[in-house]
Amino acid sequence: MVGHLRVLHAARPFDEWLADPNTPDALRQRLIAVKQMRAFAVTDLQLPDNSSYRSYADLHRPFVAWNVFATPPLSLELREWCFPVAGCVTYRGYFDKADAEAFGTALKKEGLDVQVAGVPAYSTLGFTPDPVLSTFIFYPEGEVARLIFHELGHQKVYLPGDTTFNESFATTVEEEGVRRWLSAQDNPEKSAAYARFEARRKRFLELLQGSRAELELLYASDEDDAAKGRGKADIFAQLQDRYRKAKADPSDPLYQYPGYDAYFAQPLNNANLAAIATYTRLVPAFVKLLALDGGNLAQFYKDVEALAKRDPKEREARLAELLER
Repeated sequence: MVGHLRVLHAARPFDEWLADPNTPDALRQRLIAVKQMRAFAVTDLQLPDNSSYRSYADLHRPFVAWNVFATPPLSLELREWCFPVAGCVTYRGYFDKADAEAFGTALKKEGLDVQVAGVPAYSTLGFTPDPVLSTFIFYPEGEVARLIFHELGHQKVYLPGDTTFNESFATTVEEEGVRRWLSAQDNPEKSAAYARFEARRKRFLELLQGSRAELELLYASDEDDAAKGRGKADIFAQLQDRYRKAKADPSDPLYQYPGYDAYFAQPLNNANLAAIATYTRLVPAFVKLLALDGGNLAQFYKDVEALAKRDPKEREARLAELLER
């Protein structure tokens, strides 16, 4: 809580930054663009019209928080932690990197696979006025819009206790939101830049999903634990090799792109793959639901809210049905 209060204390309304003669021009121009994104989120995406993302805070660090993810050594099932407002979530967040790493080290001593990952943004679900942060404001413009739309999506619909549902829904909102935002901008250069980003991101996710599917089959097999451990090591080694080949292939979207090098430089484990799948696994189901609603976001949000209120088994069955369409 103290860390969040410090973030809020550092925030000043956009107009104060814009009126300040000491505000750098690059920041000034980006704040103007973000104000336009925020207005678009309300008028065109029907996302919450509140005080969130109408102020800016310079945190003087690369990430606002660090999340810790953990799985058993032979499973892709993330451990959960439960909190009063958010319910049970598949990560534990810290505002201090050292605290996150210390907790991750303790989990490793339990024999778990662990990932400690910096995050550029988070949402308090509208309980406090979340600011735009220095941790992401200078990302390419399409990526800034993506983050803001994603976090506002959490404020629109949130199901306590189901991280995959929440993150996949917010990812769907961000993707549809950026598509509409760029279309409204009618700027071929910005659209092309974001298309390149999306192609690289989809290729990255494709690589991970392939390895995830292999691991799921391995862990569900009748092999003993020792054999599963060897198979796991082989699958991650093959993933690293596929990434190296992709970077060397001129026809691949990842060709010579350094953006994922840090991810593949770390010792990969189950927690790395499971954490990313949290944000993407149900996206195809939500995309199909939006299509069934004819692209009408108001109806889509109503349908997602209704889905969130269903009995968990009924909700899972409906999502599975959408995934199979």
